[in-house]
Amino acid sequence: MEISLEAIDAVRERTGVSYKEAKEALEQTEGSVVDAIVLLEDKSGARTNDVLEKIKALVKEGNVNKIRVKRDDKVLLTVPVNAGIAGGLVGLAVAPWWGVLAAAAAAYGFNCKFEIVKDDGSSTDLGGEE
Repeated sequence: MEISLEAIDAVRERTGVSYKEAKEALEQTEGSVVDAIVLLEDKSGARTNDVLEKIKALVKEGNVNKIRVKRDDKVLLTVPVNAGIAGGLVGLAVAPWWGVLAAAAAAYGFNCKFEIVKDDGSSTDLGGEE
């Protein structure tokens, strides 16, 4: 089966993935553009959930100042985390932001990166893209 450039372009336009990822998805779905898009969306959702779980764990550890969502080195969203809140309340204070972070990732779907900025100014890239 040959995958056309038009099919690859259609998948890339809808999902924002690379040519390689689009071609591989089309090969896995026997050339179906719609099925390839669905396959890539499912993978993106799983990656986003993994990243959000990492963020939650780091916030529980403490010393997190901000959480950033980036795409192509452009900051889409910065969520401040109030480090002054005592222990167990941290999760409650930032709980509404999990939905915002998930929505930001879902809105852009693909090629989003999450970055944790700590109190000392250092940052940790949690990825979010492959």
